[in-house]
Amino acid sequence: MREPVLCLGECLVDRLFEVGDSPQDPSPTWTDYPGGAPANVATAIAKLGTPTRLISALGQDDLGDWLIHTVEQQGVQCQVQRVANLPTRTVLVQRDHTGDRQFIGFSAPNPTAFADAHLTPEWIDTVDMTGVAYLVMGTLGLAYPTTARAMERARDKAQQAGAKLVIDLNWRPVFWPDVDLAPTKIRDWLATADLIKLSREEALWLLNTDSAADIGQQFPHAQAVLLTDGGQGSTCATQHYSLALPAFGVDSQDTTGAGDAFLAGIIHQLCQRGWDSLEQRDAVQEMLRYASAVGALTTLKPGAIAAQPSPQAVEQFLATQPR
Repeated sequence: MREPVLCLGECLVDRLFEVGDSPQDPSPTWTDYPGGAPANVATAIAKLGTPTRLISALGQDDLGDWLIHTVEQQGVQCQVQRVANLPTRTVLVQRDHTGDRQFIGFSAPNPTAFADAHLTPEWIDTVDMTGVAYLVMGTLGLAYPTTARAMERARDKAQQAGAKLVIDLNWRPVFWPDVDLAPTKIRDWLATADLIKLSREEALWLLNTDSAADIGQQFPHAQAVLLTDGGQGSTCATQHYSLALPAFGVDSQDTTGAGDAFLAGIIHQLCQRGWDSLEQRDAVQEMLRYASAVGALTTLKPGAIAAQPSPQAVEQFLATQPR
């Protein structure tokens, strides 16, 4: 069976330090987890039961082998460019006592010196997009010229194949060698999306608004805008209406990957219901509720991928929650 969802972008190692620890401590304690927003979305969608493929670039190293093995174990098909002379990226992540995290840097000081910064357009030429309904990408790769060209090539191929383009803003300034270039590049990229997903903080930073409806007006090509606000809930704005839902209250341990899991829940539901379901307010309310449950359950354990729920867990959780 061909995969209806293709996720393209970084697959990396999240090095989560114990709560209160940092790399500057004399003897910090940490655990390495597989991560990267496109990889997180891919594994969450696959766990929910929708066939998914990941396109990425990794180092020809043990970490790259481990990531491919881990992602494939979740049911994701991997089409990975291996880069011999550059390592797989490791991101350093601090957590506070509420479970919220902060990305503070990498295992090497130069953000361009990792394999995912060098995904090539030639590799994208090998990707068969026949039958792909959704191409999911972020914006971090735009920081690196080679990967940015590969992303543009993938976008063009997907649009020619009739796929919908889903873009997650995913603002992480540590990835950008020159952060001043980011706003214009990201805005231009969002202008090509059929569906935009971003957090409230990202919306305020880039667009000076936290209104999903206003964002939809700024990007008229987008048929829907998803705005998440952590424990405050989420909003979906289409060309016809805006709908907000509160978040589920859970005892979060680690919020890493919660937004990615939320987006995965939406895409899984779109694959089940069809793109035209975005025109139906009741259907969107159900999709938001489902995606919110996927995101909430992902915060109950450390690690973005390890904590992602099964469809049975989502249904059982929703059965206990009032509408």
